[in-house]
Amino acid sequence: MNKTTTLEQHLAKRYGEIGTATRNEFEKNSKAFAIGELIKEARKQANMTQTELAEKAGTKKTYISRIENGQSDIQLTTLFRIIETGLGKQLMLHIE
Repeated sequence: MNKTTTLEQHLAKRYGEIGTATRNEFEKNSKAFAIGELIKEARKQANMTQTELAEKAGTKKTYISRIENGQSDIQLTTLFRIIETGLGKQLMLHIE
């Protein structure tokens, strides 16, 4: 008997159904982690240190570190500044 668990089943068991407080917190944290990973990857591709990115974006190295580790909420204006001014990239958003 194959008892394969889907990702959704695993998340529902571990964090609750979609819409519950625990699941919402998990979803928020996972998105913060993903944004941090994207910024970290783009920074490394640009051969920049966190300090260099912070200087170009007008923020602090510790803030860049917290974002890259998914440990900080980020304002949209700051996100745009990091991506566009700091990394010289364009941020594209879409809603599904």
